[in-house]
Amino acid sequence: MLRFAPILLALLYGLLLYRFSVWRTKRELDARSTELVDPTLKALTDDLARVVDVPRIKVHLYEIEAVNGLAAPDGRIFITRGFYNKYRAGEVTAVELASVIAHELGHVALGHARRRMIDFSGQNALRTALAMILSRFLPGIGPIIANSAMSLLMARLSRSDEYEADAYASALLLKAGIGTAPQKSLFEKLDGMTGAGGAAMPAWLMSHPKTAERIKAIEANEAKWGG
Repeated sequence: MLRFAPILLALLYGLLLYRFSVWRTKRELDARSTELVDPTLKALTDDLARVVDVPRIKVHLYEIEAVNGLAAPDGRIFITRGFYNKYRAGEVTAVELASVIAHELGHVALGHARRRMIDFSGQNALRTALAMILSRFLPGIGPIIANSAMSLLMARLSRSDEYEADAYASALLLKAGIGTAPQKSLFEKLDGMTGAGGAAMPAWLMSHPKTAERIKAIEANEAKWGG
């Protein structure tokens, strides 16, 4: 029984971490966000809402300066203040921002937002258990191996989710009559906005696929759907 103690402790740790992470994320978002009110964007989100057959799509403005969109585990969609400021300054168009909302809708519809929180906690639990086990055989470097292995796994799962959310957004934008051109043009802008341009990190270590690969996947889907 004692030999399984590290695994049982790690699983308990993962469960507690999941509950704490959900609570902390909700508290942070509640404290630093309000509903986004923008007539131009609302007209576009109304088009998206008609496609998915819901009365409206509520978007929240998250008061941080980073350029990002996100989907919370409870299904809410957020655009950061930094991203919205780019739109207000004319660096991002309304339809490009609508493509971000469509992408985050994909994360919600496909269950990524909640699963990511569970995966994060579960992987931390596995990381702890693996580090404890490897430390017995490889003192000093066991935790390093465990951390590296779990980081690679998390990055791979995240990239897979991004491709799926991109495909969902493409289909939604096409059905709404917006098309995928804004989705692709925004990807080309994002590297510069987020500081990712020229990044030396290999694609398989990044949590998001490379821009060119995302655009290629969108075009491949369009060709397949058109056929």
